[in-house]
Amino acid sequence: MKLAVVGGGSTYTPELIDGFARLRDTLPITDLVLVDPAAERLDLVAGLARRIFARQGHPGRIVTTGDLDTGVADADAVLLQLRVGGQAARERDETWPLECGCVGQETTGAGGLAKALRTVPVVLDIAERVRRANPEAWIIDFTNPVGIVTRALLHAGHRAVGLCNVAIGLQRKFAHLLDVTPAEVHLDHVGLNHLTWERAVRVGGPDGTDVLPRLLAEHGEAIAADLRLPRPLLDRLGVVPSYYLRYYYAHDEVVRELGTRPSRAAEVAAMEKQLLEMYGDPALDEKPALLARRGGAYYSEAAVDLAAALLGGGGSPYQVVNTYNNGTLPFLPADAVIETQAAVGAKGAVPLPVAPVDPLYAGLIANVTAYEDLALEAALRGGRDRVFKALLAHPLIGQYEYAEGLTDRLIAHNREHLAWA
Repeated sequence: MKLAVVGGGSTYTPELIDGFARLRDTLPITDLVLVDPAAERLDLVAGLARRIFARQGHPGRIVTTGDLDTGVADADAVLLQLRVGGQAARERDETWPLECGCVGQETTGAGGLAKALRTVPVVLDIAERVRRANPEAWIIDFTNPVGIVTRALLHAGHRAVGLCNVAIGLQRKFAHLLDVTPAEVHLDHVGLNHLTWERAVRVGGPDGTDVLPRLLAEHGEAIAADLRLPRPLLDRLGVVPSYYLRYYYAHDEVVRELGTRPSRAAEVAAMEKQLLEMYGDPALDEKPALLARRGGAYYSEAAVDLAAALLGGGGSPYQVVNTYNNGTLPFLPADAVIETQAAVGAKGAVPLPVAPVDPLYAGLIANVTAYEDLALEAALRGGRDRVFKALLAHPLIGQYEYAEGLTDRLIAHNREHLAWA
């Protein structure tokens, strides 16, 4: 089995490698190709990757290349983890929206749109080259904004599934609090990527007992603290929102906070420099503890589970993924991409039936889906008016003066990545 990781020079990659090594019986990789144009960085990451495989006795071969076509040739699955423009672009995404009094964040709001505009054309080019190399290859997208990028891939006819680590992180957290194994915890996870709610936490599978009321009663303070939302709000809602919902439920508070401290991009850039220095140590043969602060917790377990299921070799029967709605949420178009529990196998991901969604959540889901329609149109066709309309439609923006100012700033800061600008 051959897997290719596009963006293999990412500091995330040792987390992925650790999962491949530990879970080799679930996903028996024989050849792993790390693809990245940043040769020096790629060499550091690959060196550590090989040492991790050696330490854990994995027999697979790890090779590197800066050439995409070489890297994806004959691959059974291709995992995408790119950041077009690097941390410098992320830094801008997190700062210029604040000038208009809006949240600066790399996956939602104006910054998220900028990332989508930079990313979608690049990902579609990669996907076409994967299809030419092997039409049967699966594309697993971990590249943000996952919902919009996955939608672009599916609309273009690619065999693709989107992946995020939010759900698996909550599953692990709840399993720990309940003193059960993660495999016993099934989430009623509904919404869009980075816009989801856990409406039930069932032990024993989709038909198991819902223990969410118990979790909120016994551990509500800890859960609320992790989300940085008030405990009374969780009690009133009776659900656990994704931590990204804080950008919506406490928008003004978040904007004030972001204006008083260094950006997350600056923190990550400093962390990445330190990590790469660690990766260059020939004595290091395991992922360093610092990597947990980089983000992407449990990414490797989720990626292994999904790849194994898609390639027919195992994996959990039910997984939270990003895929076509196809009537699952009746208030959305069939070709919207939702994030939900799905049955995953060699033919792809099929969402499980979902109980009716409360209007409190359905309204926001529908609003953001409409924004994603417009964002994808802007990413595919370009044009200032399309960017403006997408920004105006976003519930974190929604005022024409903000949308005008943000449109000008977005184009100015991303001109080198926008072919039409």
